[in-house]
Amino acid sequence: MTIELYNDGNHVCVAYEDDVNTSGGIQSNQFLVVHDGHAAVIDPGGDLTYAGLYDHLNERITVKDLDYVIASHQDPDIISSLSKWVVGTNCKVVISRLWKRFIPHLCRTAKACTLEDRVIPIPDEGMTIRLGDSPLVAIPAHFLHSEGNFQFYDPISKILFSGDLGASMVDGHDVSKPVVDFEKHIPLMEGFHQRYMSSNKICRYWANMARRLDIEWIVPQHGMSFQGKEIVNHFIDWIEGLECGVDLMTQENFRPPRRSDTWV
Repeated sequence: MTIELYNDGNHVCVAYEDDVNTSGGIQSNQFLVVHDGHAAVIDPGGDLTYAGLYDHLNERITVKDLDYVIASHQDPDIISSLSKWVVGTNCKVVISRLWKRFIPHLCRTAKACTLEDRVIPIPDEGMTIRLGDSPLVAIPAHFLHSEGNFQFYDPISKILFSGDLGASMVDGHDVSKPVVDFEKHIPLMEGFHQRYMSSNKICRYWANMARRLDIEWIVPQHGMSFQGKEIVNHFIDWIEGLECGVDLMTQENFRPPRRSDTWV
């Protein structure tokens, strides 16, 4: 499903919401940002989404001339199709400096010397990516959940592409519609965030940073989005108070299996 998030005639943001569960994968969203003919794909996904995404992109841009493929982190559902994008387009690859050295493992068909010229490492403090004469800002989101993790803020549309932060498990729900009732939405994302986000300390750091941005829309890589200042602020407040990850671990989580535990 294709959803146009923003379009002022020169600057366009599009979400491609693919339900790949019938193939054994998790529902995921991919994103396109176009400014004055320059284009970036954010979190393009893996083999399950590649063909469909390529066809969708062809409706708006000349895919061969794609400026950037941008990855929030290194997970397979984020960037495992990278080899196809490197071979099939002229794109630069933008990813955390921590994951730059892993790129050759995803690009068997590309020569190492070629990759070295095409990978742009994001420093830990983030950076601004030039999309024509428009900025796309890489925002630090380390340990939410990956140790080298970024979100991408578009100051024109005021959209924050938040990666796994804000993700929800939405089987049977219409992911094309933003969240309306935040309290009812919490059970769809709480378990995921408790397991995949590292700690409340990191959540609080992120919330303090997010409040400094002018965000109209938070769009995660999985599930439904958060549109409008009120519900964006609800999400930031919720994350700020969330206990998760190491906060919830006890010694019981770290023990050898008992003989009575399940055998394989």
